Amino acid sequence: MAETLCVAGCQFDCQLGAAAANRSAMAAALGDAAARGAGLVVFPECAASGYGFGSLAEAWPHAEPLDGPTAAFMTGHCRQHGIHALYGFLEREGEQLFNSAALVGPGGIVANYRKTHLPFLGVDRFATPGDRPYAVHEVAGTRIGILICYDGSFPEAPRVLTLLGADLIVLITNWPEGAVCSAAHIPEMRAHENHVYFLAVNRVGSESGFRFIGRSRLVDWHGTTLAGLPTAEPGLFLADVDPAAARAKRVVNIPGAYELDRIAHRRPELYGLITAARASD
Repeated sequence: MAETLCVAGCQFDCQLGAAAANRSAMAAALGDAAARGAGLVVFPECAASGYGFGSLAEAWPHAEPLDGPTAAFMTGHCRQHGIHALYGFLEREGEQLFNSAALVGPGGIVANYRKTHLPFLGVDRFATPGDRPYAVHEVAGTRIGILICYDGSFPEAPRVLTLLGADLIVLITNWPEGAVCSAAHIPEMRAHENHVYFLAVNRVGSESGFRFIGRSRLVDWHGTTLAGLPTAEPGLFLADVDPAAARAKRVVNIPGAYELDRIAHRRPELYGLITAARASD
């Protein structure tokens, strides 16, 4: 049986275009989290680069390959501390720019995710939508699904990750002041409807005219916040994830009288419209 995994969320003020400073901040938090017993530490969307670029030309010099300097830097620190890290960065491949996440550990790169839903905001205005299938990755026996910011507004993406076996869905994000509703409700609802843990890690500070609201937290499917930072101040929080509990989808409120299973009780034969090709706008 899989053991619990201690996960940490790092809410910090990423500096636009200042990779060295951002990496140093992540390294310090990673060491702190490891000393406190974490097996995985999660950083915000675009943690390595910042988010509020005004053009593709402005953003491009701050993008890097998946196996670029940030991955090498973070892998070295993960190896030093025996921990895994998940962080956001701008990824370039050929002529394309992606808003991406990397999961790295002592042995190097474990997984890469490219944001699939792009709002008209910040660097996403110039990024290429990710088109790889959703996937689940294992860290110390816990199955983890990765999403980025606006992805959390679409219930289909967390549901697919749940059907793939995710115990924990991680949403790295840059929620500004206009996203208070998302911060207030998305973690609970995505956790509740999928019977998974949901970890949202946001940034703080101001950048390119936007103020980011923090409010990072880890919640369970009861809507209970297990740990978090309710303000827009930097910090680190930790809590345990129990994969066995996430996999026990049947909720027995009253045996034989009130039992729910939001995965087994689905009716997918009725949901075809969700994946039907949409008409042109």
